[in-house]
Amino acid sequence: MSTPSADIIDLLAGIRPGDALDTVRSRRPQARENAQRSFEALLEPATPGDFPLAERYAVAVFVSAMHGFTAATDFYGDLLGDEAAGLLPVVTETAAAASTPGPFGQYREPGLAAESTDGERWAPEARVAEGLGIRLSAALAHAHLLVVRPREARPEALRHLVDAGWSPDAIVSLSQLVAFLTFQLRLAWGLRVLAAAPAPVDAHAAHASPSAARVSLVEGA
Repeated sequence: MSTPSADIIDLLAGIRPGDALDTVRSRRPQARENAQRSFEALLEPATPGDFPLAERYAVAVFVSAMHGFTAATDFYGDLLGDEAAGLLPVVTETAAAASTPGPFGQYREPGLAAESTDGERWAPEARVAEGLGIRLSAALAHAHLLVVRPREARPEALRHLVDAGWSPDAIVSLSQLVAFLTFQLRLAWGLRVLAAAPAPVDAHAAHASPSAARVSLVEGA
């Protein structure tokens, strides 16, 4: 394992040094650095503990594929292939089976109950679960819950992870990883959209640049 030198969001967004969006992103160095550090902490940790790299990459492939982000799926698939090549086709197949429009779910708040929507509650079928193993099957089901049915992400949903052998610390890391991936993928996708239909970028007046303003909104900075 080695810490990547490339900025991963730039890589996924197809941003090269000197591009207009590279210039825009460079004006938010702390946001850029924090996103890269989050990647390193969650996907390239020096001490993975009881959440090994292969499981982290498998979750990343699954979440990327569910978002329909091919570049990210390929990127994380390469990392998974280096750690556990046999898992890659199973995880890819699982993501295809789990993909569904969303988000949906039931609101707990009475005032929002009328806005609740319904959809498929997914869990890997027995054949797939056997290939994934108990731990990873539970992790992908949890990731699906957080991505597709976030309204239903309640404490009792963690019982499946505990029963599958996940420790409290690993459960926290898993949930953080899915949240980070969702942020990372949406930001990279938004930057790709901006790059495909760019507005003029004034290198000396970022505050007046439509592209800068839009990227600031995308990055939440």
